[in-house]
Amino acid sequence: MTHLLLAATLSPSEQNSSREAGRETAMAKDILGEAGLHFDELNKLRVLDPEVTQQTTELKEECKDFVDKIGQFQKIVGGLIELVDQLAKEAENEKMKAIGARNLLKSIAKQREAQQQQLRALIAEKKMQLERYRVEYEALCKVEAEQNEFIDQFIFQK
Repeated sequence: MTHLLLAATLSPSEQNSSREAGRETAMAKDILGEAGLHFDELNKLRVLDPEVTQQTTELKEECKDFVDKIGQFQKIVGGLIELVDQLAKEAENEKMKAIGARNLLKSIAKQREAQQQQLRALIAEKKMQLERYRVEYEALCKVEAEQNEFIDQFIFQK
């Protein structure tokens, strides 16, 4: 086992110096590989296989990119939600203005109708008053004619 550890600590140039050292290094790598230990491109002893380490690094970068994109998406969606909320408030304000204007128009229409009814009643009253005045005028004209006739008869009798 110490032989394997010695082989694992050799630099690449020392490993290539002799064939025997090369075979020992290959055997050490195989044994270490079976134990779950691997050498990276810098010949440092690693627990993970270099390929798995590369995949892990790529996945980490992809996750970081994904998180950044999600953050951007959340900012965009947040802006959109704020815009939609603002538009909803504006629409609600306009709706309330329209309801107010409609109620005002209804109230004005009711006021006009009430005013028209008052004017109709006043016209009817004035017509009745006119008719009374006409009847009174005719009666007075008749009285005047009778009095004039009486005066004329009185003057002719004298």
